Amino acid sequence: MKFNKKFVFLVGALIVAAFVLTACGAGPAGLTGPAGPAGPAGPAGPQGEAGAAPSAADLTCTECHNDTTLIVSKRAQFNTSVHGTGTAYLRGASKDCAGCHGSEGPKTRINADLPPHDPSVEGVVNVSPINCRTCHNIHSTFTKDDFSLTGGEKPVALEMTGGTFDGGAGNLCANCHQVRNAAPKVEAGNVAITSNRFGPHYGIPAPMLLGEGGLGVTGTPSAHYKQVGDTCVGCHMGDEFNHTYAPVVTRCQACHSDLKNFDNKGVQTDVKAMLEELHAIFVEKKLMNPDEVANPSHLWGIYDPATDTWSNPTADAPLTVPEAVANAMWNYKFVTYDKSNGVHNSTYAKALLEAALETMKAYTP
Repeated sequence: MKFNKKFVFLVGALIVAAFVLTACGAGPAGLTGPAGPAGPAGPAGPQGEAGAAPSAADLTCTECHNDTTLIVSKRAQFNTSVHGTGTAYLRGASKDCAGCHGSEGPKTRINADLPPHDPSVEGVVNVSPINCRTCHNIHSTFTKDDFSLTGGEKPVALEMTGGTFDGGAGNLCANCHQVRNAAPKVEAGNVAITSNRFGPHYGIPAPMLLGEGGLGVTGTPSAHYKQVGDTCVGCHMGDEFNHTYAPVVTRCQACHSDLKNFDNKGVQTDVKAMLEELHAIFVEKKLMNPDEVANPSHLWGIYDPATDTWSNPTADAPLTVPEAVANAMWNYKFVTYDKSNGVHNSTYAKALLEAALETMKAYTP
């Protein structure tokens, strides 16, 4: 058989190539190249069916904003209250007052669990009046939880006395309604009064309820602190949460069934009589300006018999009195500024005034 030489050469070349490929095997895969550009977007799909409209019941806002007078009535009540009227909030521009006056200062301070005169408290620029947001966490959840109280119901450490007020929802009130001036310093048995604002300042029922805040007399918590649910709120707002904060006799009748007015067993009559007696003594002893009685923050003055005039005590011209007299002056103001005429804590109020009367009747300037 004869073969073509070209054919024989081709077959041989193929055999050699196959042998080489089999011996070497395939090499490693190379790196993946970069992705190519995205292709054009496809046509839009057909319009879907509209979803069902939400019902009013699905909107949490309607828990408060509805066809009831839940908000309107409380706001109207508040606008007639002492907290909702006047210009005292403007004092919140001062560092010394911002912890209780106005809206921004108290809200921030109470949430931070700080006392009224904590060093971090600063005056507020463009201070706002007390309003719903001062005491409530408005629009934090957009449900009825927005009515939760600023600071919750944490017990309150009282700034001047060091006591603790733990009265449920009334704790919010105690954050401001406490003694906010420091107790007087006693040196060699005397006290130098350097300001006509000597005393415990205004609105101090929290320590009165606890039996604290007066000077030289030991007290105990009253029944109104120990037995009234939510303390301040129970008496001043009631189950209806009336935002005028005015106490009414009908709330008291739950415990005092035969009560006709707030002068229970003549407590207010007795306390008022002692306050009037003390006032007369202070004027007689020339420790009070009788022309300034209408303004309790300017009760104390220094009488100059040479000119027959009164002047307010200052650091340069203080009114220096024995400690017992300073205590009597402080306690007079403490009971006065409690504003309940003994209702909050009748036993303690009477004890303070009795001690003050005993001191002042024996005192000769």
